[in-house]
Amino acid sequence: MSNSAFSAPPYWAQMILLSCLLGGGPVVAEKVALDPSNWGHEAGEDCVSCHSKASSGLARQWQDSAHQVAGVNCMDCHQADRSDVDAIEHEGQIIATIVSPKDCGRCHEKEFKEQQGSVHAEAFAIIEDRLPALADNVGGPAMRASSCDQCHGSRVKVRGDGTLDTRTWPNSGIGRINPDGSKGSCSSCHGRHRFSKAQAREPAACVRCHSGPDSPDKEVYEASKHGMIYAAHREEMNLDAPEWVAGRDYTAAPTCVTCHMGAAGKLPSNHDVGLRNAWNLNSPVSERQYLVVFEDGSKLELPANEAAPKRGSELLRPDGTRGKVKAVATPKRRRQAMSMVCLECHSKGFTRGFMDQFDSVVELFNDKFGEPARAIMAGLYDAGLLTQTPFDEPIEFIYWELWHDEGARARHGASMMSPNHAWWEGMYLVGRNFYARFLPEARAVAAERRHELVDGLLEDQAPHRWLNQPDQVSPILGLSPAGVR
Repeated sequence: MSNSAFSAPPYWAQMILLSCLLGGGPVVAEKVALDPSNWGHEAGEDCVSCHSKASSGLARQWQDSAHQVAGVNCMDCHQADRSDVDAIEHEGQIIATIVSPKDCGRCHEKEFKEQQGSVHAEAFAIIEDRLPALADNVGGPAMRASSCDQCHGSRVKVRGDGTLDTRTWPNSGIGRINPDGSKGSCSSCHGRHRFSKAQAREPAACVRCHSGPDSPDKEVYEASKHGMIYAAHREEMNLDAPEWVAGRDYTAAPTCVTCHMGAAGKLPSNHDVGLRNAWNLNSPVSERQYLVVFEDGSKLELPANEAAPKRGSELLRPDGTRGKVKAVATPKRRRQAMSMVCLECHSKGFTRGFMDQFDSVVELFNDKFGEPARAIMAGLYDAGLLTQTPFDEPIEFIYWELWHDEGARARHGASMMSPNHAWWEGMYLVGRNFYARFLPEARAVAAERRHELVDGLLEDQAPHRWLNQPDQVSPILGLSPAGVR
């Protein structure tokens, strides 16, 4: 990274402008869009009266909420039109069980616009093609509703009588496809019915989903210096504050929200959790990415090795329609936004050095393991030596875990300062399984075409030349070359 990434005021001005273009605003508390005269539905008191007896915990959560203080009641959020696909009649009122981001957006307009274009909102769409092969085929259809869908979201289906299909509901997955067409679930982070800011700012709000083999952020964060400091100084975090700007309202430690979406110094907050990510880390090979923002608020990520689209040009969006480009954030700009958070507590040199170390680990994974493994798998498929059915052959499981589990853990470990996850829980396992499981299985599948499809792809690559150095002495024996007789 060049020193220009940390230059003076013109850079800050550009970043603030970019944040505004992408949906952010000044670092002040955002006022709700709907006038308070629209709150306080007259039927809401009846809801509270009944639910205080029928589901007292639910009622108590609302009574302790900022909504209650502001006069926002049950009907303000749950009211529906008879024409709504999920509308039902309940105690003389027309309501919908699901309060979608679109419903929340009637008041929280800024947050809704940011969230709808975010990687969180697309969480279901991102893995929609993978789900049948993994949850349905490998596990069984019952697993989908209780596992993948609970984090990524389900496509909520409504039965003929207006009730919700239990195969798709209850569900608070972050990319849930709601009956009204909106994507996501605000309650995934701001648990209903209290909708607490403090809860969403806690790392625990994220680690419900961001834990385990493919997204090991809970383990990585807790093992990092940031996680250690947070655990020691949580009472200093000011989690209930109306405004929450790193470096001003709290300085004790960062949380997930701090780095990925929170305000810091002059950087505005934003409900697009992926806005500041220069790399994609959960893919067979990581790529630096442009973030393209369309005039309607939809977004698209493009690999940095492609030409950046120009503002005002038309481009094919993920849904297959064409849209006009409003703004483009380069990987460098996205990195600069993340670095602005770091600079609230770290020096320019420290921040630049850490980012260089992180980038080097990602590039190592790509060059040594990610790209060769992907090329080997592609060759085996093209040669007809593997079927097109996913996960029906051993090597497909080995390859999947290589990049999806172990490779993700190595890259996330480097990105969040956990050396153990970067190496022993990450790249060491990648290397062990690449050499001891993946290559032997690939050679067996390739058979007489072993050199063409496997070994020939590695023999001229510097990272793998050590395989052809038989004079090395194994450290497993506790010996060094000087100690050999």
